[in-house]
Formats: sequence, structure tokens, C-alpha cells
Amino acid sequence: MPAALIARHAFAIASLRWVAAGALLAAAAGMPAAAAGMPAAAASPAHLPPATDLAAHGTEAARRGEPLVVLVSMPGCSYCDAVRRNYLGPQAAAGEIAVRELDMTADTPLRDADGSLTTARAWARAHQVRVAPTVLFLDRQGRAAAGPLRGMQPDFYGAYLEQALDQARAAVRR
Repeated sequence: MPAALIARHAFAIASLRWVAAGALLAAAAGMPAAAAGMPAAAASPAHLPPATDLAAHGTEAARRGEPLVVLVSMPGCSYCDAVRRNYLGPQAAAGEIAVRELDMTADTPLRDADGSLTTARAWARAHQVRVAPTVLFLDRQGRAAAGPLRGMQPDFYGAYLEQALDQARAAVRR
């Protein structure tokens, strides 16, 4: 892994720690985060669009030359919140990735990449997702374009995510 990439992610992690510390101090003082000069992302977690139709989502992502990134999460998962807020949300807001979120405990309807109807829970089970958060990188046909990121390793998560995104982008652009 290039040293510049590691340094960039180490700086980002250190910056996030300072932002979080500032938000905690602001909260302790009874100030909203925005009034304390904290960015909006520190004030509230980003929400990712829900996965509803993987065929349509995958086609749209492929049109952009991108893999479809799927965050498989569950309610109350603090690691899921961290991945959403600190990594996937900002990249999605910047238009860098095509991302959707799926609740592995929900029976919400989901159209799979092959057009069949299923539920979020059944889809996660069929894709052997047993840990939240799991981030999947899919091609237009719903196949893995890179290995999944299971769980969260805070020290180098950004680097692991970028590595998987690079691998998935190369696979979908072939």
C-alpha cells in the first residue's frame, strides 16, 4: 500500500477525532454542533439511500463506470454508523461512489440483480453476510467485483475501503 495513501488516511482519522472531541465539548456546553463551528457531518450521521432494486442500482452505477457499493447494516450498530458517517456518506455526497444501504434484519422487499423479488434479510443471508457492517462491491450483474469488507478496523479502514474500491472499479471497467 502506498505510503501517501496511509498518511492521508491517518490524517483523516486524526481530524475526525478532533471533530468528534469538538462536538463532545459543544454538547457538554449545551451548544449545537453547527454553532460550535463543527461541520454538518459531525452534527448528524449521513443517511444512505436504501437498496430497493439492485438491477436498477447496478445499471446506474455501471453507467458511471462504478461498482455498486452496498452497506449491509443493522439497527443500533455503532460500527455501521461510523462506516456510514465517516466513509461512505461523505464519498456518496461528493459523487465519488454509487452506494445503497440494506438492513440485514429487515423483511423489506428487494429486487435482486437478476430481477427476482426477495427481502433484505433473505438477500443478506443468501450472500453469506453474517456481520454488520459488511460492505459489498457489486458489478452490474450483482456479482462481487471485489472482496467484501466485514466489520470495521478503525485504524486502516479508509485504506482498506479505497483498495477494495480500486479493485472493484478495475473489474467493472474491463
